[in-house]
Parts: sequence; C-alpha cells; structure tokens
Amino acid sequence: MFSDKTISKAAFCLFFIFFSCMPVRADEGMWIPLLLRQNQEEMQRLGLQLSAEDIYGINHSSLKDAVVQFGGGCTGEVVSSQGLVLTNHHCGFGHIQAHSSVEHDYLTEGFWAKTLQDELPCPGLEVRFLREMRDVTGFMLEGIVPDMPEKARQDSMKARGRRLQEELEEENVEVKILPFYYGNQYYLFVYEVFKDVRLVGTPPSNIGKFGGDTDNWMWPRHTGDFSVFRIYADAGNRPAAYSPDNKPYRPERHLKIDLRGYEEGDFTFVFGYPGRTQEYLSSYGVEQILKREDPMRIAARTARLDVIKAAMEKDAKVRIQYAAKAASIANGWKKWMGEVKGIERIDVIGSKQAYEKVFSVWTESAAGKEYAGVLPALESAYAGLDPYLTSAIVFQEHLMAPEAVPFAYSFGKLCRVSKGQDTSVTLAKALADCRRKAEKFFKDYDPQVDRAVFEEMAFRVKADGTRVRIVDFAGVDMKRRLDEFYNNSLFVSKEKLFAFLDKYKAASCKVIEKDPLFVYAGEVFSAYAQTTYPFLMQGRKRIDSLQRVYMKGQMAMKESGAFAVLMREGLRNNLVLSNVGSSRFYPDANFTLRVTYGKVQGFQPADAVRYRHYTTLDGIMEKENPEVYDYVVEDKLKELHASRDYGRYANALGEMPVAFVGTNHTTGGNSGSPVLNGDGYLIGINFDRNWEGTMSDIRYDPQMCRNIMLDIRYCLFIIDKFAGATRLVEEMDIVE
Repeated sequence: MFSDKTISKAAFCLFFIFFSCMPVRADEGMWIPLLLRQNQEEMQRLGLQLSAEDIYGINHSSLKDAVVQFGGGCTGEVVSSQGLVLTNHHCGFGHIQAHSSVEHDYLTEGFWAKTLQDELPCPGLEVRFLREMRDVTGFMLEGIVPDMPEKARQDSMKARGRRLQEELEEENVEVKILPFYYGNQYYLFVYEVFKDVRLVGTPPSNIGKFGGDTDNWMWPRHTGDFSVFRIYADAGNRPAAYSPDNKPYRPERHLKIDLRGYEEGDFTFVFGYPGRTQEYLSSYGVEQILKREDPMRIAARTARLDVIKAAMEKDAKVRIQYAAKAASIANGWKKWMGEVKGIERIDVIGSKQAYEKVFSVWTESAAGKEYAGVLPALESAYAGLDPYLTSAIVFQEHLMAPEAVPFAYSFGKLCRVSKGQDTSVTLAKALADCRRKAEKFFKDYDPQVDRAVFEEMAFRVKADGTRVRIVDFAGVDMKRRLDEFYNNSLFVSKEKLFAFLDKYKAASCKVIEKDPLFVYAGEVFSAYAQTTYPFLMQGRKRIDSLQRVYMKGQMAMKESGAFAVLMREGLRNNLVLSNVGSSRFYPDANFTLRVTYGKVQGFQPADAVRYRHYTTLDGIMEKENPEVYDYVVEDKLKELHASRDYGRYANALGEMPVAFVGTNHTTGGNSGSPVLNGDGYLIGINFDRNWEGTMSDIRYDPQMCRNIMLDIRYCLFIIDKFAGATRLVEEMDIVE
C-alpha cells in the first residue's frame, strides 16, 4: 500500500501542520466538562454565548448543578426552584408501571398530581448530582510499569481507588474512580445522592410512547417522551430517605426554559450521562459485533418479542404486565439492526483496516516499536473469545429469557442461609427479601406467556446448538419437560409460593432443592459457570489489556504526527477515524457527565429522500390509526389540534412543534438529557437517535447520525393545555 515506510522530515512537518490545523467536527465528540476550556473558542464561534466556567464550575453554581444522573441509566434536568425534574417517559416507565394497575392504569391514562401531597413516592429511585470531578491519573498509575502482570495492575488500581473512596465518602455522598481511554487516564467523581424522588406527572402512553416500537429509533418522530418527577429533601435541604415530612429540594441551579424555538443550523449542546461507546475498537472487534454478536441477539429477540406481543394483543392485563418488558427487549433489538446496517453502509471494517495498516507502518519506526505486536495479539484474542461469546449470548438471550428460570435460581440464597452456608443475613431477613422479590415478580408475570417464551427459546437452542454447549435439549420431550416446570414448580404460582413461604422453616429448603425449575436453573447456571463464564472473562480481560496498549499507541501516533501519512497516501477523510485525525481525542462514554455539541439539522437517509429538522402535531394526526395501539390519538389532543388551541407554545408559523433532530453525538444514557441553546436555556429533551445512525457508538457519520429531541414547547403544551397541570408550568422560569 505504501511506496516507502519512512516519512521525510519535510513531509512529516508539512502534513503534521496541515492535519493538526484541521478543525474537529462540532457534531462529534463526548467531552469531559472539566476540560471544556479546550472547546470553548470553537463552541462560541458556533453560537455559544456562555463560557466553559458557566457550564461546569466548581466554586460557584453552573449548569452542571441542574443536571442529574436519573436512576440507573438515564439523565434528567432540574427545571424549578422546587426540585422539579424532567426526564424521558421511557426513563420513568418502570416507576409509572409500578404505580399502575387495572384499576389505576397510569400507563394508559396518564397521571398528574394535583398537589404536592398527591405526588407518588418511587422506592428505589435515586438521582445523583455531580459535585466534583478531578484527574487522578498520576495517583492511580504511580508505580505502574508496562510489563506489570495484569492482576497486579488491577489489584493496585482497586487498592488505590478504595483509599480515595474511604477518604471522601460520607452519608449520601458517593465516590467513583473510573478509567478513561481504556485505563490510560483516571478521573474521580463525587456525587450527592438523593433517595426521595416522587412521580409528579406523566402523559398517557398514547402520547409518551406514541409510535411505540414501530417508531422507536426512527425519524420522523412524534413521541411526547417525557415524564415529571420531584426531588425531596429533609428540613435542612439535605438528601434523606423517604419521609412524609420531607420538603421539595431547593437546588443550587435550575434551567430556564426558552419558548422562542430554533432554526435549522442553530447551535445546540447536550449535557448528560452517555452510557457506552467504542469509537477506538480495532477492526477485529467491529467484525465480531457485525458478524457474530448483533445477528445472534437480533434473531433471539425477534422470536421472543413475537411470542410476547401476540400475548399482549389478546389480553389487556398481559399488555400492562409486559409493556415495560417488551419495550426493554425491543430497544436493543432495533438498535442492533440499525447498527449492523450502518456499519456495513459506511464500511467501518474497511476503514479500520486502512487505519491499522498505517498504525502498523508506524510501529516499525523508533517511536512506535513498543506497539508492534498489539494488533496481531488483538486479532488472536478476538478469535479465542468468539466461541465463548457465542455461548454467552445463548445463555443470556435464550436460556435466561424465561423469567421463571432466574427467579427460581435466586432462591438459592434462602437455601444457603437455611443450611448455615451463608451467614450474611438472618433467616428472617432472607425470607423477607424473598417475599418482596416474589411480590414484585408476580405483579408482572404470566406463566402461560413465560412457558411460550421457554418453548420458543428451547426450540431455537435445540435447532442451532452452540460451540460451547451449556445445555443439551437433543432428544428431550420439551412438552413433557415444560409440563413438569409449569404445572409442578413453586416458582410459577404466586399462591403456591406464598403458601410455602408462610410456613417456611429452615428444613423447608429441601422442598426448594427438589423443585424441578430450581433444579433446572441450577444446572444451567452451573454449566455456564463451568463451560463459558471464566473463559469469557479471561478473554475479555485479555482484550481490555491489549486495547489499553493499542489506545496508548494511537494517542502516541497522533502526537508524533505520523497519522498524516493517510493524507499523503490520498485516502478519503471518511475512511479515517475522525476523532483520531482531529487535534483532540475525546474519551469513550462510560456513564459520566459529558457535553456534546452540534446544530439543528435534518438529513437525507436515502436517495431523493430529505427529512426536515422538526415535526409537528399535524404529523400525529396523519399517523392516527384507531386500529393500531401505537397510533391511537387521545381525544383531548385531537380537540386541541382541531381548534389550533396551542396557546403560547406554537412556533412562528402557528404550528405545534413536537420533536426535532440535530447533530449532537449521543448514545444510551443521554435519554432525558437537557438540550440547550447558545444561551444555556432548555429547548428540548433528548430521547433517541435515528435508526440509520445507531452505529455512532462505533463510528460517527456526520451525514447520517442524528439525535432526536422532544421540543420543550410540546412538553409544556401537554402539561398545561392537555393535562391542565398548569401549577407545574408556573414553577418554571420561562423565556419568551
């Protein structure tokens, strides 16, 4: 590919200067807010009216103090001086469902608390405010040498991390030390944790989930994907466990809301907690995702969803019970399909391979020789991991798909406590835990649906098999086996299980140990633990350690200027990892607070197809179909549309905007993130990406990757004009 393997000093300097001066694309990157000064000039040139200190400040309140980590995987924003929080409907879905029943179906009908006293506690829901972050790389890597055994390195990391945590943690304060750039840098995060969070309001699912799984990951979008919560604190405004005496939290900062809207090309930035990206993977890692992991998961979830959705269509109770479960299963399923298509469309593997050829040439130089063997080692490591990854996916997506299997297995702790093998809790405590777990499980469980899922998944395992076998269904009479499980097991019948638990004594564990489903679950978990898990973890640790070296090598190559070889060889820019080619590296997402910025912009998904940058209520009416649950439109919403009664929430054209798209680089975890304009005012709530751009976790394509945002005007329109919950809007600071 290359005519020579050295670069003249003149050429080296020329291309280093040329490439270093190329601006990073504004729409790509998930930037650490602590280091945002390096982006400030560019952001201001694009339209930001604030300083980096206004976004992330330590010695004074800043925008970061209005952003929360919501639950275990979303973001939220504080929008009033009384602790009111906005996030996505799908982020609050589990808690909305937990309060729902056939008698009070808040999923279908919506819920709006009329007073503070009517706001509903959400046990287990926590929000976290980031109070401080700091670079602790020097401390964490002190004494770490390149040839240090991996176990010794990890033991050192854990010991140092514990030391920092012990120094800083206190009640309601959580400290995390996380690796960046695959362990080449470390940052410490200090969070204040609030545990009394209450549901304030949610639109009906026909608004909050309009379009359902059909529209998920798609544009144009018309989903009112929001819900409203409130943070409560004790009399001193400190975090506290739930108490009826707690008061609405008075935050250090809350966001102002801008009703003036936006135009295509306007600057925006998203402040939130993106979950996981893998922008710096080798071609071998991408190939494994494309050809093994995603296709297997897609096929398994397709079959599982077919079974569940068929049952939901036949029974209203099952529809409520399985609504959140189906949504959770479908979310990854559809994303992976888009990811496969996107990776193939822009030939990510080919461009990675082109980049790796340049890297290999560089490793023959003096500056790069210490990285010479890392790519061949990665290739070998991925090949060795493949059979165990295959087996793990079968375990996760097939064998664990019947809910009763992991549920039955979880009762092993009660047996161990009963026999004195586990003394971490008393028998009374273990029994109480099982009761709580069972109450939650059976609330949303139907044994006939579960049996149908089991039968389908077992059939697929029996037909396909795996290279590392966990369970063998060959020659098994599955009907007879399932009859045994679903007719005789304690763990598929609430009545049987609670009758058993009511009379439970230590010796009763013998009944559990003979239960057919418990026995089967134990066999499956044991086989997985022996045949797959340790080898899977060993392989992943090997890849992680090699990826750390490869990441360090990529950074060193960029700093040396040798990356400019790509320009000399005339390869097209879009065949190059843009984040490597830029003058700055951004770290992969790891569910820590990040800033990403871009602009409001439509896109062209296919030849002769051009999508506008926003949608309106007119589009909801165009999609309406009373025969399809996902496209049922609420009567009140139809009345407001017919009368054009949009109040102050209409745009300049008199339309009611619903959603818009932009070029901000987002991923899972950014759900619920505030979307801010150049003044730092809230104009939207991030809730999705477009299907054509879901490969952005691996490669960002500026032509196709878009984040999808709820227009804040539609959110307030629903709260105010549709729900009549005007008291909530009156809490907010609004710019018009």
